Amino acid sequence: MWRYYLIALVLIGIDQWTKWLVATKMEIGESIPIINDFFYITSHRNSGAAWGILEGQMWLFYIITVIVIAGLIYFLHTHGKQDFLIATGVGVLIGGAIGNFIDRILHQQVVDFANFYIFNYNFPIFNIADASLTIGVIIVIIAILLDERKRGKEKK
Repeated sequence: MWRYYLIALVLIGIDQWTKWLVATKMEIGESIPIINDFFYITSHRNSGAAWGILEGQMWLFYIITVIVIAGLIYFLHTHGKQDFLIATGVGVLIGGAIGNFIDRILHQQVVDFANFYIFNYNFPIFNIADASLTIGVIIVIIAILLDERKRGKEKK
C-alpha cells in the first residue's frame, strides 16, 4: 500500500511546488508563453471548483474533500490489494484531492496556471492537482473496463 501513498505524496509535492512558484514569481493575470497559441503559464486564482463553479463555497469543499479522501483511502485498502491499476489510479486521485485541499485550507482559493488553447478554444486554466484528478479517474475507468473485459472472457 505504501507505494500508492508515495505516488500521492510525489504529486502533492509537485503540485504545491509549482503553485508556490507561480504564486511567488508571477502577478495574478500574468502570462508566460511556452508554446505560442497553444500553452501558457498564466497566474490565476480560483475560489470555486472546476471552471469556477460554486465559487466561494469553501465549507462545502472542505466537507466534500474530507469525505472523498476518506472514501478513496477506504477503497484503496479494500480493493487496491487486488488490482494494481485501480490502486495506482486511486493514489493519483488522493494526491490531486489533497493538493487542492491544501490550497483551500491555507488560502481559501486554488492557484491555477496551466493555460491551453486548443483549436482556438481557451481551455479553463488548471493545475497539477486538477490534472491528477482527471488522470486518476481515467486510470480507474480503464482498470474497471479491463476487469469487465477479463470477467467476460472468463465466463465464456
